[in-house]
Amino acid sequence: MTKLQVRAFLYQLGSFAIFFISFRYVMDRYTVLTGFWIPFTAFVIGTILAPKFQAVKTKDGEKLFMKWIFIKGIKEIG
Repeated sequence: MTKLQVRAFLYQLGSFAIFFISFRYVMDRYTVLTGFWIPFTAFVIGTILAPKFQAVKTKDGEKLFMKWIFIKGIKEIG
């Protein structure tokens, strides 16, 4: 794995973790869901809402891109 691929993986993991932990707390605190359904629902919501990061080799070298449901199109990061 290249340096940018590792960075993309860490960004992906970090953004998913933030959404998962946040929604798990919200589901536990403010809904009537119990047991297995709390982390399962938080996982699905976190997977859908977290931005997707990917390292791509282009003519100009390797670049990091992000796609998110709240942003139109694909955004280049650094």
